[in-house]
Amino acid sequence: MHYSFHPDAEKELDEAIVYYNGCQKGLGLEFAKEVYLAIQNILSFPDAWGTLSANTRRCLTNRFPYGVIYQIADKEVYIIAVMHLSREPNYWKKRERKA
Repeated sequence: MHYSFHPDAEKELDEAIVYYNGCQKGLGLEFAKEVYLAIQNILSFPDAWGTLSANTRRCLTNRFPYGVIYQIADKEVYIIAVMHLSREPNYWKKRERKA
């Protein structure tokens, strides 16, 4: 199974990495590792996490207050958001691909 990012999700990831690096040297790398670990878990067990809508799921990172919002279509994981959990909860809905 492969994965791809919605352009805004990739931007969210990059911005969070920059933010965490500004907080502490190397913390952005640690954040990136956590996000990519979540993505690897999704690729291994795509149906393991709870649904947010008919075809959208969320996997939480371990050390950071973020969730990876994704959809599965045609043997691809499409990441639609790398969402900070205190953000507006449904801001990503306009990015969903319809089933």
